[in-house]
Amino acid sequence: MQCGPFSSLYILCTINNDANLDGDKFAGLLSKTIAFVWGSAILGNGIGALRTPVFAEMRSITDGVSSGFSNHKFHRGQIKNELDVYEFSNQRPITKAMLTWWAFVNGSQPLLPLGKSFQIEHIVSRKRQEVEKMLSDANNLESLGNKALLEGGINIRAADYRFCDKTKYYKGFTDSNGKAQLGTKIEELKVLSQKSDFIEQDIVDRKKQIIDRFIDFLEDNYLLND
Repeated sequence: MQCGPFSSLYILCTINNDANLDGDKFAGLLSKTIAFVWGSAILGNGIGALRTPVFAEMRSITDGVSSGFSNHKFHRGQIKNELDVYEFSNQRPITKAMLTWWAFVNGSQPLLPLGKSFQIEHIVSRKRQEVEKMLSDANNLESLGNKALLEGGINIRAADYRFCDKTKYYKGFTDSNGKAQLGTKIEELKVLSQKSDFIEQDIVDRKKQIIDRFIDFLEDNYLLND
């Protein structure tokens, strides 16, 4: 779903005579819309399934009584179960989007520079799993708990290393020529780089943290039914 027409409609319907927009309310609409679209994607609902609730919400906006998708809430147990088994492959756009959202759940995360390329980092690398079989459950390699957003240049250099060797790239370092190699802007990876290792249980625990926080995100936007 393209949000341009949706957000443009909201702006046109709510902007005041001085051409001012209530930024907090607009941010609330965007947050709720993101939560709703992602929740629908997790449940396997295609673009066609979004038309009815989105058009209904657009009508509510034009009538000045935004419903916030209140007639299309998710069942907590169902979406929790789907999140537990959902395959967050790199080919799915929602994977990178979720990792970006997760990065900014951290209140210390600064804004990221425009124009900078970010990729999906496997914290336990594919190469290490291939060579050393570090994970007893190979499915954990592609788990959301083993993935993070990372600058493309850093990801290329650190991709195949063990975690203990990756951390210097996360932190930044001075190379043999005395040139400073900048670390990542992703605050969570800076924190993780203080650990001596990142093991399979860390993947399991981190996945649970992300899923639990996303459930809270849906609840914060009044999109859950028990």
